[in-house]
Amino acid sequence: MAARSALSAGVAWARGLLSWARPERWLAPGSIFPLSCIHTSTSLQKIGKWEKKNRIVYPPQLPGEPRRPAEIYHCRREIKYSKDKMWYLAKLIKGMSIDQALAQLEFSDKKGAKVIKEVLLEAQEMAVRKHNVEFKSNLHIAESQTGRGRYVKRVRCHGKGMFGMMKISRCHYFVKLVEGPPPPPEPPKTGFDQAKEYVQQLRNRTLVHTL
Repeated sequence: MAARSALSAGVAWARGLLSWARPERWLAPGSIFPLSCIHTSTSLQKIGKWEKKNRIVYPPQLPGEPRRPAEIYHCRREIKYSKDKMWYLAKLIKGMSIDQALAQLEFSDKKGAKVIKEVLLEAQEMAVRKHNVEFKSNLHIAESQTGRGRYVKRVRCHGKGMFGMMKISRCHYFVKLVEGPPPPPEPPKTGFDQAKEYVQQLRNRTLVHTL
């Protein structure tokens, strides 16, 4: 009797589940498209802090005020590449115009150069399409940064029952494009200037538990 009652309870539960998941509950009559209660767009994808900076809305400018240059934030995450190797390429193109940076990356045989070039081309297209930039060559790289991604450990099988551990490293790349020509490079600092800055930092520090 107990087995028969359990079987009947299971059949009733299955019937209730099938009645709840019937197609006419989710689809409009005579249509293959779902109703509006089911979210099928891609807006539920997670947006990082770097990409959210594109949504900043500035107040209206005053008459006669110089036009605010457009700023484009773009990135690519989880690149299967070391962040330390990517750092050299990121600092190479910082402060360059977009055309000069693409030319430098074109003649680099490193794997990270191809990735950064793709990101710059995507950001350049986005600048013209979404940020009302008139000339796509009138852009310069204001910021070029790298970040650490997920580090995963995996087992590598060796002979005679031995094994080793391998690390799979990933990184992120962030770039900020600003409309207009690049600013002039800063003059190099001499050793005397660096010494003056260091002494000034020592004088500005706050010492606790002292007179």
